[in-house]
Amino acid sequence: MRKSIAVAAAATALAGTVTAAGPAAAAGCAPELRTLDALSADGPTRSGTVYGLGRGDLAVGTSNGLPVHWTGTTAHAVPLPDGWTGGTVTSVSDNGLMVGTLVRDFDTRAAFSYRPGDTRVRLLTAPSRSGAAAAISATGRVVTSENGVAKEWANGSVVRELPAPADAYPNSRVTVSSVNRRGDILGNLYAEYWNQETDEIVMRHHPVVWPAGGYPPYSLQAWNQEAQMYSTIGSAIDNRGRVVGHEWTAWRELQHFRPATWKKPYDSLPAEPGRLPGEEELSLEATSSTSGAAVGAAVSFEEGWRKSSQPAYWPGQGPVLALPGGSGPRRGSAHAVTDDDRVGGSILDENGIGRAAVWTCASKQAFLPKA
Repeated sequence: MRKSIAVAAAATALAGTVTAAGPAAAAGCAPELRTLDALSADGPTRSGTVYGLGRGDLAVGTSNGLPVHWTGTTAHAVPLPDGWTGGTVTSVSDNGLMVGTLVRDFDTRAAFSYRPGDTRVRLLTAPSRSGAAAAISATGRVVTSENGVAKEWANGSVVRELPAPADAYPNSRVTVSSVNRRGDILGNLYAEYWNQETDEIVMRHHPVVWPAGGYPPYSLQAWNQEAQMYSTIGSAIDNRGRVVGHEWTAWRELQHFRPATWKKPYDSLPAEPGRLPGEEELSLEATSSTSGAAVGAAVSFEEGWRKSSQPAYWPGQGPVLALPGGSGPRRGSAHAVTDDDRVGGSILDENGIGRAAVWTCASKQAFLPKA
């Protein structure tokens, strides 16, 4: 069965909703929304998502709860070590080295690396119930975190433990999320402690940038710096040091995503790129290396549940645009974008089951819905 949807068909389905086109796309690309194969599953079918894009037609992510990479539309399972039951590939370097996390017992995780063709993965962290994460740059520099401690790797070995910023609160914990070609590392800091002077719990959750070369880290500012219900998350950093992310709140019926971008020298509050017409909230999940494009999910909530969603594409200036999605009101989300104008993510059917997807020549598919 053909596993792609021609843009001409998508444009027909979207007739009457398009009021503006996206920016000029990479020369020579062919606009296409390509759905990728799923790995077989023993239990109920679960969603698949692309979280990273390599050179050529390489994509990485998760399918039916298992770590996977794709060449074209063909899915290749990442071999699981004994005892591990699932996981996700989160990013991939230019030479094909992949990193991600494995999971077992619902809440035990470990970071790993893997190269296609290997018979086994390499565990980079010990099994932990306090969280694990990994990211890799285009050049192959790896960063990991476990139990609130982050480390930088080079040539297969740990070269340093990443320090908390000078203004970090006691018992701060850090996780990693992205590393750019230059070697700047993006992560997030979380702290919670009892302030005896004010007799209250103080919480902070905000992005941190560790500059390349071992220089001291920066704490990025947040709109609600010490509000207990708010977390500000840095998702990705580009080669110029621009960070994209969002402010997140989840408390009973309250659900909130506020998009955010920071730029060097990280001395001011984040900028807000706006919202997609028709959707109330926006999370930014990834940025391209140099082109300025960012992607994510535009969503609306109703009594704490997602009412609708749309893969979102922001060129870096101007309005936030939409990408073609699935068949229901919850149409999908985007989690990776490249300088050659590919976007990776998932599209959802009317039941909310996701198929891993890649949009090629994505800026030519991006459109501005009618409000």
